Amino acid sequence: MSALTRILFVDDEPAYCRIFRTRIGTDPQFQIETVNSGDEALSRLESFTADIVFADMNMPLMDGIELLTEIKNRYPNIFVIMLTGDDATSQVVKAMKAGAYDYLLKPMDLEMVKRSIQTILDHKAAIQSGRSERCSQGENFCFENIIGQDRKMFEIYEQINQVAQSMATVLITGESGTGKELIAAAIHAKSPRNNKPFVQINCAALAEGLISSELFGHEKGAFTGAITRKKGFFEQATGGTLFLDEIGDISPTTQVSLLRILELGTFQRVGGSETIKADVRLICATNRDLAAAAREKLFREDLYYRLNVVSLQAPPLRDRKSDIPLLANYFLERFSTINNKQINGFSRDAMELLYAYDWPGNCRELANIIEHAVVFCREKSLTRELLPAQLKATEPSVVPVNHVTTPTLAEAEHALIKKALEASNWNLKMAAEALDIARGTLYSKIEKYQLHKPD
Repeated sequence: MSALTRILFVDDEPAYCRIFRTRIGTDPQFQIETVNSGDEALSRLESFTADIVFADMNMPLMDGIELLTEIKNRYPNIFVIMLTGDDATSQVVKAMKAGAYDYLLKPMDLEMVKRSIQTILDHKAAIQSGRSERCSQGENFCFENIIGQDRKMFEIYEQINQVAQSMATVLITGESGTGKELIAAAIHAKSPRNNKPFVQINCAALAEGLISSELFGHEKGAFTGAITRKKGFFEQATGGTLFLDEIGDISPTTQVSLLRILELGTFQRVGGSETIKADVRLICATNRDLAAAAREKLFREDLYYRLNVVSLQAPPLRDRKSDIPLLANYFLERFSTINNKQINGFSRDAMELLYAYDWPGNCRELANIIEHAVVFCREKSLTRELLPAQLKATEPSVVPVNHVTTPTLAEAEHALIKKALEASNWNLKMAAEALDIARGTLYSKIEKYQLHKPD
């Protein structure tokens, strides 16, 4: 790889720093720096623009979780991998929720270290392949019009790249506010049809009596008020992509018409007899469970299968919390510019509050809250006091660790591997892919935990 990858390794044990520097630092594509404390790490990051930080979980004074929190607040673009030698599952979970990209067990398996680095580099390459003019130079993790560096988002980026080259109908599912329309736009932008129209329609906003006319067009005199011929959205999107958002809200009559287009590839304008070829790529989205609606006869089952040729799931914000600093800073910069204000960032307690909240309204709710806070902000940083009451009301209470009964890390890993093997019927290739580990690693784990394929 041509670009130099800068790595900061943080561990209070000098021996681990030496091992990392001598074993990983020999690769000319890496520039390695090592420090022995969290304070040193933050000081070093002021001049050393690291791409990846490896940080020990258990360090005196400032532990790994505190360091991770500070890094994500100050440098949200940095990938952080935590190192732990303990069986503290609760700590690992806490680190992942605080924005860690991954964690590795000590003593370090250097092959796993290299694999983690390579995974991050592959993900950054995927981002680079999806950059467009709509992404400003400052948005290092902007894939087309989507911002995110969480693992779940990289899975979406890879799916977009694959799906975009086909003509298959796509169904995007997910909660409101998760950016389904951005995924649809990215698919179009990466497709061979990107120089043709991208027509976006919210089906829920169309009047029941006019939806067929809006989708398929109408002839002059087709109904009262039809004084001229009108092209519908299918014709407007000819050669390009038609995105039907909230597809679960269309009426049974419109479902029949849409099914006919998907089956025959043609349609007629309302009040007309001319058969028109539908040369469009169709992408649909919904926040409803269409499979359940089809079982309950609330949505045509045959239409559901026609729409669900390829499905993508937009993850909720609570499942990609490592992206909160990226998104929050993006919205902060955007709304500060709109409101002609100079706000440099978030206070630490404000960012902690953003992390603690579950975001039922997802990215849209985050954007609204940041915009509201910017309007009322009079300081150079956005503080906790400017955030709304619902964030503070749901702040979790702190439970002493010694009062929590959790499985050890080994027990959790044993259960996870066993579940993956059973789910794949002991297909080791499938199980390794599901666990996102090398097959050789899976073999060693099977031997370690003495797992046996049932007769």
